[in-house]
Amino acid sequence: MQLATFQNKMIPLLEQHMRHYLAQFTENKTLQAAMQYSLEAGGKRIRPLLIMLICQSLGKKIDPDVLSVAGSLEFLHTYSLIHDDLPEMDNDDLRRGKPTNHKVFGQDIAVLAGDALLTEAFGWIAKTKLSPKKRVTLVAELAKAAGANGMVAGQTSDILGEKTTLTLAELMQVHKNKTGQLLEYACFAGAILGGATPKQEQALVTFGQKFGLAFQIYDDILDVTATTAELGKTANKDVAENKNTYPRLLGLEGAKQALADTLEQAKDQLEFLAGSGFETSLLRQVLEYFKL
Repeated sequence: MQLATFQNKMIPLLEQHMRHYLAQFTENKTLQAAMQYSLEAGGKRIRPLLIMLICQSLGKKIDPDVLSVAGSLEFLHTYSLIHDDLPEMDNDDLRRGKPTNHKVFGQDIAVLAGDALLTEAFGWIAKTKLSPKKRVTLVAELAKAAGANGMVAGQTSDILGEKTTLTLAELMQVHKNKTGQLLEYACFAGAILGGATPKQEQALVTFGQKFGLAFQIYDDILDVTATTAELGKTANKDVAENKNTYPRLLGLEGAKQALADTLEQAKDQLEFLAGSGFETSLLRQVLEYFKL
């Protein structure tokens, strides 16, 4: 199957599923509108897409439970973007080519919209018809990926790192948490939902780790090579704020080589998966996202 065909079929189903779930929150129209604004601002939907791609590759039907788990991850990711853009964090005016949430609804409502999306992400998983064991596992792993030992830890280190120059190992650890943990979770969730074997699950998690690292290196490269219009957010923001990035530490060509090396490591996991009977064509195609 072609990735574009899969996306054109499944992403609209995901969007519809998220809109339907969000429509339940009708008590406060302003809060609902703020949540909806950032959810529907667009985006690549890479994280939920990975869940669905892995399920498809394992022969698992993309049913409402899969869509709910995928949607819950997009809820959590969207919360993180809303909070990232706040003046206290990255202080950004644009996200996905549109004014950031706090520019439209105000700082207070933006914080609360992010809080609501974060909380509802876990509630949504709990409401699925998955087995109790799978629900508890997914909730626990999402909390781990997003919390004080995951994404939030990475965001904290990223902010503190603006005051110093990190080593490459330190930078990789920051981004393993900040960016990589949710992408790793996406691959783990796909494996759990799709019924992967333990060895397949481990290979998929490792693939997610490499994909997450590649995603951050690529983002850093684009920050210095793409325009604001192409990015949908302010270009050269990392340089202006003295952030630690791969081009800053390795130079642009060094960052490109690091990206190529990381993608090769991701492909090594796909080779193992192919030998286990896992259909790897969709995941191979998703690696084509990283085009310079």
